[in-house]
Amino acid sequence: MFKTMNQIIKSTNKILMAVVVIMLSVGFNSCKKAEEIAPAPSITVGSSSSGLVGATTKITATINAPGGMRTLTVYKNGQQWDSKSYTGSELTDSYSKDYVIESLPAGAQLVFTFQATDQNGLSSMVGNQVITVSAVQDKARVIVTGILEGNITWTKDKVYVLNGFVRVGEDKTVDGTQITKTGTLTIEAGTVIVGDRASKATLVIQRGSKIIANGTADAPIVFTSDRPVGERETGDWGGLVICGKGINNFPGGIAELEGQYSAFHGGKDAADNSGSLKYVRVEYAGIPINPNQEINTFTFGSVGSGTTMEYLQASFGGDDSYEWFGGSVNGKYLIAYRGIDDDFDMDNGFSGNLQYGVGIRGAAIADQSGSNGFEVDNDTGGSANTPFTSPTISNFSIIGAKQDAGTTINVQFQNGAHLRRNCKIKIYNTFLTSYPNGIYLDGTAANTLGNVARGELILNRVVVSGVDKWGTNNFGQGFGTNPQGFSIRDVNTATPAVDLALINSQKPSVWFAAQPGNKILTDWNSSGISSTLFGAGRPTFTLTAGKADGLEKGGVAPTGFTATDFIGAFKDTDWTAKWANFSPQTTEYRK
Repeated sequence: MFKTMNQIIKSTNKILMAVVVIMLSVGFNSCKKAEEIAPAPSITVGSSSSGLVGATTKITATINAPGGMRTLTVYKNGQQWDSKSYTGSELTDSYSKDYVIESLPAGAQLVFTFQATDQNGLSSMVGNQVITVSAVQDKARVIVTGILEGNITWTKDKVYVLNGFVRVGEDKTVDGTQITKTGTLTIEAGTVIVGDRASKATLVIQRGSKIIANGTADAPIVFTSDRPVGERETGDWGGLVICGKGINNFPGGIAELEGQYSAFHGGKDAADNSGSLKYVRVEYAGIPINPNQEINTFTFGSVGSGTTMEYLQASFGGDDSYEWFGGSVNGKYLIAYRGIDDDFDMDNGFSGNLQYGVGIRGAAIADQSGSNGFEVDNDTGGSANTPFTSPTISNFSIIGAKQDAGTTINVQFQNGAHLRRNCKIKIYNTFLTSYPNGIYLDGTAANTLGNVARGELILNRVVVSGVDKWGTNNFGQGFGTNPQGFSIRDVNTATPAVDLALINSQKPSVWFAAQPGNKILTDWNSSGISSTLFGAGRPTFTLTAGKADGLEKGGVAPTGFTATDFIGAFKDTDWTAKWANFSPQTTEYRK
């Protein structure tokens, strides 16, 4: 009946072993359960922002909850602003909600924080990542009308709204004796000026008056449409017009700019000073006053060489980006971006020096009159009136709309350079591509081609490029319904085409090929320019070195110009950096 001591010890050991097994089992299962509990949720927030009162911004975050999502709560300045529940099957979520910016005291910020919980009851940390939103107050709007005289200053803390024709100075008659008022308009760097659409707002600097608009690379001066982001269009307002007392070839020497809006220009002072433009953008300008009589983005009437023009951008203009009617003003660093008509139009005795310029086109829109990179005339009748239109151009890049053989372009695109009507232009170190015609020396031996023969119209170190496989000659011949296209035209544009007169017994194309440094390329890809020049947004302007026909070599600047060793407007430095804008449709100018 009684167990021996050995039996008792054996029984005790069995009990102890069982207890140990039970304890180990419980401990193992507990550890297993602890290991199976997922980490607490984590949150990565989106970007902070600022904007005008009434603007919409987005509050965003990405949530990761390995234990299955249960809730998300969003707090604004510590108070619940939004919440969201989940079924538990979701392990991640991309949260986004619009927030309309409220009016806040100056310098104040709203702080958005997030907290997520999972199915195990674990919560994310609160406040370790936040989104801040601050309100920017609208600048005060100053309506400007009528005639300005004396010394006027516009400052960057305001937006100036042009209504109708705003004139600095007053010039009443065409005979030059009725300059009744003068003024000097000084515009601070960073100032925004907008044009009223309904009144066809235009800023005219009359003869004897000045504009001093010196922006900087970090704070350019902007003239633009008064319409909101996303609604701006070419021709929303008139543009910037400067009238000088320089020399032109109009009979009598004084004329009114086309459209007859009392913009008289001309005189006898080749060195006349109408002021200074530096780092200035003009956007969405160019309106018709009468049929075929438009205000351009930049219009210069007899502007003298005492005037400064550097770092100018004309964007989305409804007519020419730049047009010079006489005068001798010089210019550098000029951008013509996606205008409708010509990029650079020169008439009536213009004789300035222009260096570093680029023209870029959009594929869909061109003018019914025909769109060109350069369009140059002595005058509308091709007369021998003096002074002749004889500017000197160096280091320009004229980029047409045809990126590749499959790109559809408007049939109104014509020439990279249309040189006609007795002009005497001189072009050096310049690249032209992606137009149906590279260069058209339009005229008879008695005028334009006669000027060529006499060495008065010069094309040296000019490179013209076609587009690979665009028609039978890379300039569109036999392509689609508009089969004409030439690198250098030897025939006119009539139907049927007629051979042009010869230049010293040579066809224009043969003459061109014999000039120093001139070249015809079959494909722009061999030049080193970037394909981004044909797309939307900011292009890459600098060259890719080492291409077969690279533009980074071969340039020699004419006398009086900045020394250069390359063809076109750029080599390894982008002079458009900071100040130029290639997406003005999305730029908010009110703040």
